[in-house]
Amino acid sequence: MAMKITVIGLGYLGTTHAVAMAKVGHQVIGIEPNQSRIDSLVQGKAGFFEPGLDQELKAQLATGRLRFRQAHDESSREADIHFICVGTPQTAGSMAADTSYLESAIRDLAPFLREDALVVGKSTVPVGTAAKLTAQLSTAMGFTSPNLAWNPEFLREGTALEDSLNPDRLVVGVTNSRSEALLRAVFDPMIKAGVPFLVTDLATAELVKAAANAFLATKISFINAMAEIAEVSGADATQLAKAIGYDERIGNKFLRNGVGFGGGCLPKDIRALIARAEELGVGESVSYLNEIDKINLRRRDRVIALLTQELVSLQGKRVLILGAAFKPDSDDVRDSPALGIALLAKAAGAEVVVHDPIALHGVALKHPELELEQDLAKAFVGADAVVLATEWKEYRELDPKTVNPGNKFIIDGRNVLDVAQWQQAGFKVLALGRTISN
Repeated sequence: MAMKITVIGLGYLGTTHAVAMAKVGHQVIGIEPNQSRIDSLVQGKAGFFEPGLDQELKAQLATGRLRFRQAHDESSREADIHFICVGTPQTAGSMAADTSYLESAIRDLAPFLREDALVVGKSTVPVGTAAKLTAQLSTAMGFTSPNLAWNPEFLREGTALEDSLNPDRLVVGVTNSRSEALLRAVFDPMIKAGVPFLVTDLATAELVKAAANAFLATKISFINAMAEIAEVSGADATQLAKAIGYDERIGNKFLRNGVGFGGGCLPKDIRALIARAEELGVGESVSYLNEIDKINLRRRDRVIALLTQELVSLQGKRVLILGAAFKPDSDDVRDSPALGIALLAKAAGAEVVVHDPIALHGVALKHPELELEQDLAKAFVGADAVVLATEWKEYRELDPKTVNPGNKFIIDGRNVLDVAQWQQAGFKVLALGRTISN
């Protein structure tokens, strides 16, 4: 059954969700106060890189099922469900999440909200946020029990549209059977396709996303901690990960050592979980996450140490950083290990040049002090050292015989290169967590 939906906040999450909801047949109105973003969306451009999203955005605009507005109007009052997808960034000067955008979204929606409509949060929030927003809605609307539910997102950048259309699970936190029924209706195509549909209370649904990201971050930092031991003992962390990954209780996903995790989710989400646990008086329960964060950041320092070990000093040395996005198939440079390494090298006196297939525009806006080069072959010219920091396919498959740096020295920060091939081309290769004979 086609439903009328609004999606409030058209950033990465909101745009992807709006397109997915239109594709499964619902009538969708996207609400976004940024007019320039609206202008881009109506032209079929998401405004960020996500494989396949622009094409599907254009297709859904053509069907007429997807429309965009800068603000709510009477058409919002007709909606059965309002999905709130605004950002919850880390608060400046604190580890806590900033929920002010959510509160603003609720205030703007309230005058256009029917009493029988359902408000659904999808943003990643500290546990307890839904209860506060329910109280805010109740005050704004005069409703005794406003209908608010929580449906956390589990998108992976690079596969976000597919994750929206074919998720590995749907989690909904509800307070009544009618809210559950509405959410079952809106996600009916996924449920019929066999996607697990888990119904919880509001607090559990809020905590699911934070817990999942904390677990993934823990797994990544665990193998990076083992890599620190491997580097001083002569062990090989890549073989270690492979060996323990065969244990079905552990598994091999997210068990590859390297320069660590980044992006707009894992780093801020584990910090927000720490902050919320401390607010609730149970900070010790997640105190280990402080060390997870520290291990993650130490991997960037380790790359600088390896560069200094080889070059003696970085002052005046030309260092090429391959990658700026926090992961391949994304232009997201938030908390990117690659960008962090570039900035650390720059601070140490190096002349830093950065290459990335997609993300250089974002780097230019945030860090004009870095030299950027779009031509990969030119980027290598004159480099005293190269650091592979984001595992883009074109780096993994690069023929080292086709590049000509000033000094043939490369650090494989993601453990994805064919070491023998690079050595045959005359390169000295170092890799995190491994001892390589050169």
